Amino acid sequence: MDKLLIRGGPKLHGEVQISGAKNAALPEMCATLLTDEPVHLLNVPRLQDVATMRKLLGNMGVQTETHGERGGMSFVAANPIHPEAPYELVKTMRASVLALGPLLARFGRAKVSLPGGCAIGSRPVDQHIKGLQAMGATIEVEHGYMVASLPAGRTRLKGARIATDMVTVTGTENFLMAATLAEGETVLENAAQEPEIADLAEMLIRMGAKIEGHGASKIRIQGVERLHGCTHPVVADRIEAGTFLCAAAATGGDVVLRHARADHLDAVIEKLRDAGATVEAGRNAEGNFIRVRATGRLKAQSFRTTEYPGFPTDMQAQFMALNCISQGASKVTETIFENRFMHVNELVRLGAHIQIDGKVSVIEGVEKLSGATVMATDLRASASLVIAGLVAEGETVVDRIYHLDRGYDQMETKLRGIGADIERVKS
Repeated sequence: MDKLLIRGGPKLHGEVQISGAKNAALPEMCATLLTDEPVHLLNVPRLQDVATMRKLLGNMGVQTETHGERGGMSFVAANPIHPEAPYELVKTMRASVLALGPLLARFGRAKVSLPGGCAIGSRPVDQHIKGLQAMGATIEVEHGYMVASLPAGRTRLKGARIATDMVTVTGTENFLMAATLAEGETVLENAAQEPEIADLAEMLIRMGAKIEGHGASKIRIQGVERLHGCTHPVVADRIEAGTFLCAAAATGGDVVLRHARADHLDAVIEKLRDAGATVEAGRNAEGNFIRVRATGRLKAQSFRTTEYPGFPTDMQAQFMALNCISQGASKVTETIFENRFMHVNELVRLGAHIQIDGKVSVIEGVEKLSGATVMATDLRASASLVIAGLVAEGETVVDRIYHLDRGYDQMETKLRGIGADIERVKS
C-alpha cells in the first residue's frame, strides 16, 4: 500500500495546473449513457474513481477511449447496453448511483448496486428513489441493489415536480439526467446549486437537452425524444484548487493556480483573506487563475459547513489543518456529514490541539506541528494530513493514500513542482 513521505518546512512557490473536477467528470461520464452517439470529454482528471467509472461503463457495454494531452476521453453507448452496475465495481465509489437516472431514461430499466465510497456518514438514496418514482419508475431495493423499471406499456419516464426533503447533489444530477428524455416538463425544487451541476447541465444542453435555471435552486427541464453526441470540457476542480490555496497559505508561500475559478470558491477565499492571506484572481491569455500569498502566522478562522454557495464540507478538513498552526482559537461546525471529523485524531498525533463536541471542533492554534506517521481515513482527510505534513517539523508519513488517489490528480507531483519535499513510497 503506497504512502507519502513529507519533509516539512519548504514554502510553496510557483505555478500549479488545476485538473478537471472529479465531481463533474463522474456524472458527465454517466450522462454519456443518454445517447448512442459519440461523446467526447476534455480535461478529465486521472483519478482512481474515474478509472472505476470507466470500468463500470465498459462492463455495461460502453466503448471508451482516452486520447490527447488534455485529458480527453471518448464514449460510445451504442446498443447493446447491459444496464447493470454490479457491487464488485462500485463498492468503493458512491457515484455509482448516478447511473440509475440515465439508464432508466434511455432503456427503461436498471439494476444498480447501493453505493459505497468514503466512510464519512450516511448518504441515503431514498431521495433518488422517491424522485424517480415520481417520474413513473418502479423501484425496489433487494439484495443490496436498486432494481428499477417502467410500468408495462410505458417507454419513457414522465415529467414531474420533484421537491427533495434535503438538498442532494447526486439526487439533483440523477433527476436532471433522467428528465432530459422524459415526457413533458420536470421541475426540480430545492435543487443543489454546486458548479458541477451547472457544468453537467451545460453538457446536456450541448447534447440537445432543454434546461433552464441550472445553478439556482429551481431547475426546469423540457424532455426531448433523443439526445446527440457532443464535445465538452470538464470544469476545473474547485476542491483541488481550495486544497492548494490552503497548502500555499499554510507554508507562507506564493502560488498561482492555473485554470482555477475564484467565483466557485468565494466562501473559502473570504476566510483566507480574513486569516491574513492575499488572494488575487483574474483571467489572462492562458485562462482563469488565482494567486495566493501569505507571510507570517495567519489568524485562525471559525466557519460552518453548508450547501453551496456556503463553505464546502469538502474543504473542512483542509482549512482545519490551516487553523491548527494559525494564531488564536477557532470553531469548525460540520453540518453536512455526521462522521467527518475522523482526521482530528491524526492531526492531534502531529501536535495539534483539537477538542470535539458533537458537530463542533474547537482548535487552539499552535506555533508548530511535529512529524509523525498518520493514517488517512477518507479523501479530504488525506489532503488535510498532507497540508499538516508540509508545515510539520521533521518527517511525516501519510499511510493509506489510496483515498487521496480517488480525488486528486497526481497531488504529490504537483506539490513537488512548487517546492514541496514529498515523495511516494511503495510498500
